[in-house]
Amino acid sequence: MQHVLVADDDHAARSLISGFLAQQAFRVTAVSSSEELQKMLSMEMADAFVIDLNLKGEDALEIVQRLAALSTAPVIITSADRIEEADKVLGLELGASDYITKPFGLREFLARLKAAMRGRLVPEAGRERRAYMFADWTLSMRQRTLARPDLGETKLTATEFNLLVAFLNAPKQVLSRERLLAASRVHSEEVFDRSIDALVLRLRRKLETDPSNPSLIRTARGTGYMLDCNVTVDERPRLRR
Repeated sequence: MQHVLVADDDHAARSLISGFLAQQAFRVTAVSSSEELQKMLSMEMADAFVIDLNLKGEDALEIVQRLAALSTAPVIITSADRIEEADKVLGLELGASDYITKPFGLREFLARLKAAMRGRLVPEAGRERRAYMFADWTLSMRQRTLARPDLGETKLTATEFNLLVAFLNAPKQVLSRERLLAASRVHSEEVFDRSIDALVLRLRRKLETDPSNPSLIRTARGTGYMLDCNVTVDERPRLRR
C-alpha cells in the first residue's frame, strides 16, 4: 500500500484530503505543522507528499526544496492564496512535482497525484538499486537496509539512514554540521549543532566496534565530521528489453 503524507494546518482540508485518499486505498499520514512533519520523517519515509504552503512552522517552500533534494518521492504543493504564476514557477523550480490551487476537485487531485507518482517510478528504480559497500558494511538504497556478514541487518531510523547516505556520498571529506543537519532532515530550529552530535553518536553506536574511540566517523573539531574509509558503489544496472 502506497504511503502519502498530507501536511496542512487547515483541519477541514486535511481531513477531506486524507479521508479521500484512504478511500482510494492509500495509507495516509496527516500532520498539521512542520514540526509534526519532521517527527514523522525521522521515523518513516513516504511515497508522496502533499504540502500546503500555509503550513505552520518552517517555510513550506524550504520543506519542498529539502524533500526534493533528498528523496525521489513526488511533492505536491497546495495553496489557496499563493496562486500567481510566479508562485507556481517558484514552487516547481524548487522541486515540486505539481502545484494545485485551492479549491480543487478531489478526482482531479487524485489523477494529478497518481500521474506524479508514476512519473517518479522509472528514475527511482534506477537510482534506488544502488548499494554502498564500506568497512564490511552494505547499505541498500532500495531495501533501505544496513547489513554486515557477521551481524546481519542493523535497523536505522529514517534520520540515521539519511545521515549515513550523506557520509557515503562524500567519503573522506569533512562535512559541516549545517550540511549534515540538512541531509538528515533535522529541523534547523530544534537543537542547533548539538542535535547532529547526538545523531552521529547514535550512528557510531551502530557502525563502530568501539563507539568511544571511533575509526569510521571521525570528528573534525570545530567543523563537522568525516567518514574515514573507502566506499564502493554498486549501481546494479539492468538491461532493458
